[in-house]
Amino acid sequence: MSTKAQEFLYAYLNNASPTGFEMSGQKLWLDYLKPYIDDKIIDTYGTAVGVINPGKDYKVVIEAHADEISWFVNYIDDNGYLFLRRNGGSDALIAPSMRANIHTKDKVVRGVFGWPAIHVRDTTKDKAPSISDIFIDCGASTKKEVEEMGIHVGTVVTFEDGLMELNNKYLVGRALDNRIGGYMIAEVARRIKENKIELPFTLYIVNAVQEEIGLRGAEMIVRRLKPDLAFITDVTHDTQSPMYNKKTQGDIACGKGPVICYGPAVQNNVRDFIIEVADEQKIAFQRQAVSRSTGTDTDSFAYATEGVASALISLPLKYMHTTVETIAKDDMEAVIDLIYHSLLKVKGNEDWRYFN
Repeated sequence: MSTKAQEFLYAYLNNASPTGFEMSGQKLWLDYLKPYIDDKIIDTYGTAVGVINPGKDYKVVIEAHADEISWFVNYIDDNGYLFLRRNGGSDALIAPSMRANIHTKDKVVRGVFGWPAIHVRDTTKDKAPSISDIFIDCGASTKKEVEEMGIHVGTVVTFEDGLMELNNKYLVGRALDNRIGGYMIAEVARRIKENKIELPFTLYIVNAVQEEIGLRGAEMIVRRLKPDLAFITDVTHDTQSPMYNKKTQGDIACGKGPVICYGPAVQNNVRDFIIEVADEQKIAFQRQAVSRSTGTDTDSFAYATEGVASALISLPLKYMHTTVETIAKDDMEAVIDLIYHSLLKVKGNEDWRYFN
């Protein structure tokens, strides 16, 4: 990893991009991508797209999503405590004693998720905290003081936690789901530019918003781009740590390579094409089966317009939707390699239908 790429990775992962409020992260991403693209698109809700080789008849997308889970201020009581509702799949169980960033219009206000001490609780009646139990203390003692800080109902809140390395093998932090995907597709674009690759198609590098609340950004941008082919990347669950059930959740491990998905939304010919590339390039990979949907932006791409030939390349991740999401650096590099080499093999005239 170059110094420039590492600086971007840390700046991008440490920046907050809550669902519906992704703009600061999108600007960072496009600034990094600018030397490697020919054009850009920014849609009404903030999905950002880098364009390489515009104007070709055949169109290919590589895509990740930009948003992270967060909270909304939902109620402020007379003593200045903030009560919340989820923005995406935020986990009330992990919130107590976490530090919080409260994103007002003009500044970030610091806060903490308070919790009563063990000494004063009846621990025989302890239960997992729910969304109605957790609250934020921002150092105010009245509702008026809170409002004077610029905090109001609808203000968005994120956990405060930065990116770090673990044992020189792993990256750990919040929001690797899925800004690590945004980093990976940006690195694919960089590699194409620096290796002077002339693609026989238009390539869209798509960083979509609002995945965490229903794949909404992808749903919008795919209708605009109408691509012929889409390679989607997201994270998936490492199932090796305690409390996972491999029989129902699959046998996926960090450090064993990208995960190639089988399921109805995944176009079989595209999936097999990616597997051929992985075998040719000697990129180790894992397999995963899903039922009705992938739960990723793949679903929005697959079922949009007249149907986009789509496949999902996932990055194994531990502890999803926590502040210690963990990925193996080697897996990250392997996903970049697999997407890059898959693009190099696309001729720009493929018909992905099963028969015609």
